[in-house]
Amino acid sequence: MPVDGWVRAVRVQKEITFLNINDGSSLQSLQIVARPDLDIRGITFGSAVEIWGKLVQSPHKKQSIELLADKIRLVGACNSVDLPFKIKERHSLEYIRQFPHLRCKTNVFSSLLRIRSEASAAFHSFFKDNGFVHIHTPIITSNDCEGAGELFQIEPASKTAEKQNNAHFFDVPSFLTVSGQLHLEVMMGAFTEVYTFGPTFRAENSQTRRHLAEFYMVEAELAFTESLKDIMEVMENLFKSATSFILSKSPDDVELFHKYVAPGQKERVEQMLKNSFQVLSYTEAIDVLQRSMETFKYEPKWGCDLQTEHENYLVEYCGNIPVFVVNYPYDIKPFYARDNQDGPQHTVAAVDLLVPGIGELCGGSLREERLDLLQSRLKQHGLKDTYQWYEELRQFGSVPHGGFGLGFERYLQCILGVENIKDVIPFPRFSHSCLL
Repeated sequence: MPVDGWVRAVRVQKEITFLNINDGSSLQSLQIVARPDLDIRGITFGSAVEIWGKLVQSPHKKQSIELLADKIRLVGACNSVDLPFKIKERHSLEYIRQFPHLRCKTNVFSSLLRIRSEASAAFHSFFKDNGFVHIHTPIITSNDCEGAGELFQIEPASKTAEKQNNAHFFDVPSFLTVSGQLHLEVMMGAFTEVYTFGPTFRAENSQTRRHLAEFYMVEAELAFTESLKDIMEVMENLFKSATSFILSKSPDDVELFHKYVAPGQKERVEQMLKNSFQVLSYTEAIDVLQRSMETFKYEPKWGCDLQTEHENYLVEYCGNIPVFVVNYPYDIKPFYARDNQDGPQHTVAAVDLLVPGIGELCGGSLREERLDLLQSRLKQHGLKDTYQWYEELRQFGSVPHGGFGLGFERYLQCILGVENIKDVIPFPRFSHSCLL
């Protein structure tokens, strides 16, 4: 069997040529020892090759084995002169972002993709080990879970059928999903623990380092719970379990980021893993912000949502340990959040998990299972007709339940120390940009 891969380095000496070959399976490359009689014409950095030979113990300290080549075949030549990545240069994430069709060839982005793969496996493993059932929620939906109106509407490319019938393709307006939550809530009629993991979409005209138009969400729902602590426990255990899994499975790839992209991030991640996450009520959080000496762009006031600058300050205030903020004002959370019925400062049982360098990573709540309160809230928002099916869920064996969603790309930013979310997804989609 030949060794297949791409050339990462070519070192020509008097009698022997050394090639470093990488097949994408790890950060480490295999050293190839090529005799003078082998034809290596046209083989440059980036070339795709097949090599036959014998694996032997290497005399050099940098690798344990090397391949003594008997035959080398150039499969795909590479114009290394015009290739935007150079052998001995360490390019920034921002620079390689300009080349979405080529950046997988760089060490840093191939490491990112391996980490991303292991992170996906880590999340699935956590849920499977804890008895959750994986539900494939739809990408096309007629619901706006968040209620913010930031939706991509689905329309056929050809308008002919729609004009003839004067109707929508699905007979109702349809959109790319912003969340699988409502579909997971349906499953609370028969399952005690469910989760989904897939793409979600927001039509936000945003160019920040934390937002994308298409991103991945990990979402879970738990039945038979009336406590936010149950939801928070799963969030914290998921974060710590997945992170420990990644650190054990991809140490070299993670070290590349912690050493060259975000020095000091290794220690910050260790702090997050060994300490219990903090808890603040929304009211306490506002008090902390108002008493601070910090000058905020947005004034922190009770009844207003927390801004990124507020979230980052709160994390620093808690010693750069992730912090849960719980019990938000009734008026700033969606219709499904459970009413705390707690007097003048009317709140709901909602929770956000804030993490260092990112701000909000997870958002969740207990869901309103009391039919009369749910009906009142839907009527208040003018959603009663749209969500009649959601009311019916409460009439056929409904139970107290709750859940949360975690932004997968923000999670990767958090553990790796990557500043821009566009650098932790293979093909970033954001306003005014849809390359490839």
